Amino acid sequence: MELPVIAAALPALGWALHGSLLTRRLSTARRDPLTGLHNRAGWTTRAECIATRSPRALALLVDLDDFKAINDTHGHLAGDAVITATAARLADWVAGHGIAARLGGDEFAAIITDPANVPGATALHEALHRPVTYRGLVIPVAASVGFCHLTDLPVRTLTDALSAADAAMYAVKGHGRRNNTLRP
Repeated sequence: MELPVIAAALPALGWALHGSLLTRRLSTARRDPLTGLHNRAGWTTRAECIATRSPRALALLVDLDDFKAINDTHGHLAGDAVITATAARLADWVAGHGIAARLGGDEFAAIITDPANVPGATALHEALHRPVTYRGLVIPVAASVGFCHLTDLPVRTLTDALSAADAAMYAVKGHGRRNNTLRP
């Protein structure tokens, strides 16, 4: 290859490499490092698109019950194992029909395009209540879930859907931890 051609190609190669690195950094900044799920910032933009484009969208919030007791009793690494397992179970339930996120701590969110595309609330409840085995310990896990069908809202916004799902989740928590019922 001639020197002028190489000299002309080097800036383009540099910009391509720079663009690739920026894309990777942006993607990493929008992911939770422990679970690999989207974090709040990464999830919100995509979830808003689903909320506006999917007429049957369903938003949900998940909060682990008694999570502090898991950390206090078994240690933070065991708590991380529970968080990671919960993230994987939620992501499996969503399975390409929406997007799941870890909002922080032991709080998760998801939005799906259509409830008919996922296994259902009972399957999610069962998955989220399966024990987690960590270093030979069997750790019981329970979660409260609040659902909001966006069609039930006067104005279909993600903010209103999350507020309604939050209220539904706390209503479930009010019925007693580890003994809650789901109403998707």
